[in-house]
Amino acid sequence: MQARGIETVRVTLHVGLGTFAPVSTNDLTRHEMHSEYYELPRPAAERIAAARATGRRIVAVGTTSVRVLESVATRHAGRVVAEAGWTSLFLYPPAEFRVVDALLTNFHLPRSTLLMLVAAFCAPGGEGGVPLLLRAYRQAIREEYRFFSYGDAMLVE
Repeated sequence: MQARGIETVRVTLHVGLGTFAPVSTNDLTRHEMHSEYYELPRPAAERIAAARATGRRIVAVGTTSVRVLESVATRHAGRVVAEAGWTSLFLYPPAEFRVVDALLTNFHLPRSTLLMLVAAFCAPGGEGGVPLLLRAYRQAIREEYRFFSYGDAMLVE
């Protein structure tokens, strides 16, 4: 990435077991996310804000990065600012994304909050992401991709 001139920054989300707990309700508004501590350092926040201001894309590597950036943007009217705190943000269709333009992530477990975040990202603001995501998963199964945390990855734009 560096050889291609792609700028990278690091954010931190201390992921707890709650992120991996399956959603046990059909009414997603009733699912309670566990709070997790995050840090968006000032240099990273400034570089992300500058990239957005000049129209460059923000590509999150991992759902945890999405949760950090979107948590901060939710608290600050869409702006990216340096911050540390706790988040219980649960992103599922029809979520709106204020910061992240693309997502590199692996294939997640059924009924997981991570899979729901990816489904929301496939069609922000609408329900259409679920069929698209199901097609991607069918393709991954046919091609024998590896799933879960140490498996293959996909780029969602």
